[in-house]
Amino acid sequence: MKDRQVFPFSAIVGQEKMKTALILNAINPRLGGVLIRGEKGTAKSTAVRALAALLPEMPVVRDCDFRCEPAAVEKLCADCCEKREKGRALEPVMEKMTVVDLPINATEDRVVGTLDLEHAIQKGEKRFEPGVLAQANRSILYVDEVNLLDDHIVDVLLDSAAMGVNTVEREGVSYTHPAEFILVGTMNPEEGELRPQLLDRFGLCVNISGIADPEERVAIVKNWALYEEDPQKMNEVWAPEDQALAEKIRKAKALLPDVQISDEHLLRIANISIALGVDGHRSDLTMMKAAKTMAAFHGRQIVEAGDVDDSIEVALSHRMRRQPFEETVMDPRRIEDLIKDGAKKRTY
Repeated sequence: MKDRQVFPFSAIVGQEKMKTALILNAINPRLGGVLIRGEKGTAKSTAVRALAALLPEMPVVRDCDFRCEPAAVEKLCADCCEKREKGRALEPVMEKMTVVDLPINATEDRVVGTLDLEHAIQKGEKRFEPGVLAQANRSILYVDEVNLLDDHIVDVLLDSAAMGVNTVEREGVSYTHPAEFILVGTMNPEEGELRPQLLDRFGLCVNISGIADPEERVAIVKNWALYEEDPQKMNEVWAPEDQALAEKIRKAKALLPDVQISDEHLLRIANISIALGVDGHRSDLTMMKAAKTMAAFHGRQIVEAGDVDDSIEVALSHRMRRQPFEETVMDPRRIEDLIKDGAKKRTY
């Protein structure tokens, strides 16, 4: 049976902040994922699957449980390393990026994988049963209702997303494998919040809501109706825009290592974090990465002031100290006033 075609990414109406955050993570997975906070029916899962379909095929080692990249020798799993040491070729095949769903009731063993201790003791060989993190390597790990997961499971996911590896240890036996993935968590704030310590670990965060503009709502209905009636035609209609966006992402990934940011912009990032009362330094690092990724997406090797300003909300909205029901201040002009006020206070 032929797989059903996904909804085109370019056909998603509105929700620009969400789409931008997803694109930034596709360009630069080291951003640390994105948390999408919003009500149901706002195209969260549709956007994630559409992004995966948009991205180009990539080379993977045939029959590898971790979908290793043949040319990335330093990131190969233990099995692929053993094959190379024995002189066996790592046969490449082209595969699309996938979306791996994490069940809400997943146990730690289901997430990280399991070690067969009896086999290790009797045979002196490590036998590892891959988990969700292995399946998600070089793909998108989608966690719906992440706020309802056990905090320990969320910690494991965020640790792997930050480190790019997963290590399983049982009774003195350990196994490590690559686990580089784009982490996308979604949640409805009405169903409960994540602890601040976990919120801070997500690289980016966007808050979305239903669209109130009548014309945009009509466009949503028309696009979805065409997709339900004829998915292939829908994809053909939007193919030029999706292909252009895919090429823009490809070029941005290639350009990103060469993007430079000035000390002036780094100082502005630090001042913004101070003015908004953000704890720790993760916010500064994330804003710097986001601004450089923004510049790459727009085809520039030098970060501009607008790249920094555009990264403020997605990088800081979930990290600010504020009282319940207090609105987040993200107007760049208002932030300038806060920075100036802070500078005056520090001179006295």
